[in-house]
Amino acid sequence: MRRFSSLVAAGTVVITLGVTVPVRAQSIVFDPNNYAQNVLTAARALQQINNQITSLQNQAQMLINQAKNLASLPYSSLQQLQSSIQRTQQLLAQAQRIAYDVQQIDRAFSTSYAPAAGNQPNQVLITNAQSRWQNSVAALQDALRVQAGVVVNLDTNRVQTSALVTSSQGASGALQATQAGNQILALQAQQLADLTAAFAAQGRAQSLEAAQRAAAQDQGREQLRRFLTPGQGYQSQDVRMFH
Repeated sequence: MRRFSSLVAAGTVVITLGVTVPVRAQSIVFDPNNYAQNVLTAARALQQINNQITSLQNQAQMLINQAKNLASLPYSSLQQLQSSIQRTQQLLAQAQRIAYDVQQIDRAFSTSYAPAAGNQPNQVLITNAQSRWQNSVAALQDALRVQAGVVVNLDTNRVQTSALVTSSQGASGALQATQAGNQILALQAQQLADLTAAFAAQGRAQSLEAAQRAAAQDQGREQLRRFLTPGQGYQSQDVRMFH
């Protein structure tokens, strides 16, 4: 009996242990501090990811802006401006008789516009007077031709100005805006060149006309002297040629 009782007691202990051990193994312990630390770590990781995404977006936008800044202006007025300048230069190069040449001017003023000398034949004085008159007429014609060319360029300049202003306002980057501004400055330089050419042509005509009057006065005095001097042989048509 005593042995049986011992076996029963031992079995009870085994059953008890068999039941209680699995129950303890399945129990879950919630740690608030650990949970809060895990949430904070996850939030920091998410923030780092968001920062990296923002940085990549900024870098991408920077590359886009750089591409825009390096983009060339699709419109160019260079060819039209060069054509306008060439037209004006051609008109100046076509100057008749006394052109825009220092040596040629010096030769003319040492001959046709030189002071009348007492030993010069009458025919030389008459020829010089005719040459001076032809120079003045040619210079006036040249001035009118240059002015007409400048007027023709005005319409081209108007079209180019409108196109360049539109391109400047629609520029997508710094390079395009700079290029548009440079072309506008080039257009203004071309307009100033036309204005300078017109002034030069007009000034040339006025200078030759003034030189003609001065030479005519000088030769007029020589004409009068010869007319009053017996034996000079002046004819009435010769007198008229000096005026």
